[in-house]
Amino acid sequence: MFERFRAFLEGLTGSAAQIERGDPRVAVIGLCFQVMEADGKIRFSERRKMRAIIKEYYQLDDSALNALVAAGETAESEAIDFYQFTAEIKRHFAEEQRVELVGMLWDIVYADGARSEMEDHVIWRIADLLGVSGRDRVLKRREAAARIDGEEAASEQQEG
Repeated sequence: MFERFRAFLEGLTGSAAQIERGDPRVAVIGLCFQVMEADGKIRFSERRKMRAIIKEYYQLDDSALNALVAAGETAESEAIDFYQFTAEIKRHFAEEQRVELVGMLWDIVYADGARSEMEDHVIWRIADLLGVSGRDRVLKRREAAARIDGEEAASEQQEG
């Protein structure tokens, strides 16, 4: 799934290292930052999770990842709402890809082990603007929570 998603995006944007105005990868990272900031603080675990996901999705080396994350963070700091990012993503992503993006956002929310009401609200708004149904949004939230529960159980087994 990640490989297909990455190939699609590279076809739209060219080289993974190339960052241009209107690059949907910047919009994705902008939304990631908005979700991470929803509860008032960007935690290291959230940032680490976002970087790992983006690196895997786009098959980036560290230099290209750093440039893309910086571009996304700058775009987010200049944004006045979610719409500029969601509109860009809707122009470039198929429905299935938008649903997967919502799943990625939930993975970032759960990276710190907790989910806040503000994070719920931000993802609800983003999903709505992306045209992702409430059903798909909740399904992706449950999948992300299950992955975290599974990772914690596996960690406990390794320690025991």
